[in-house]
Amino acid sequence: MKRSPLAALTAILAALFVFGTAAPAMAHDTLKSSNPAKGAKIKTLDEVKLEFSAKVRMPFVIVRGDGDTQLQSGKPEVDGAVVTQAVGGPLPDGKYTIAYRVVSSDGHPIEGEIPFRVEGAPAASPSPSESGPESGAPAEAGSSASPPAGQAASPPAQAGEQSLAPDRAVAVEEPAFPVWLIIVIGALVGVGIGFLLSARKKKP
Repeated sequence: MKRSPLAALTAILAALFVFGTAAPAMAHDTLKSSNPAKGAKIKTLDEVKLEFSAKVRMPFVIVRGDGDTQLQSGKPEVDGAVVTQAVGGPLPDGKYTIAYRVVSSDGHPIEGEIPFRVEGAPAASPSPSESGPESGAPAEAGSSASPPAGQAASPPAQAGEQSLAPDRAVAVEEPAFPVWLIIVIGALVGVGIGFLLSARKKKP
């Protein structure tokens, strides 16, 4: 039983529709947002939050300061698509980097870095000075008060620090329409057109 050219063309269009609707589902999960955001300037930071486009598992998050000092506290917690990492203690002014790695819902690893800066952090309270002469005791003439021990001022931040490193997420999404799909679609369209032309030539 021979198929009509219209039936063949309908089958080809149906195949194209199936491939076209399935293509967006091939994209991998990604990081939607973060707190702090990339390049943000903040005053304080108690925890880091990362939100992904779908549920993730096996999270790994570190917060690095100068000299690759790790400042996170405990293990990260995951709640569906949101990962939370506590930070240990207040952060002084300076540049920091959040490095993360998770496994997406389709088993694909997602990792990257988020640079940020702390500016205007509250100054730490000075420690009490060592005990001096008892109250009421007369001070010796000509004696000068010495500065409290351990009160050396921290050096100012050096100018010309390196610029913030760009976010270098390793997980690279595939294009919505892969090259092989475009080739298949073109081939199917070509076969359909050829079939129609051949059927018209055979008609008396």
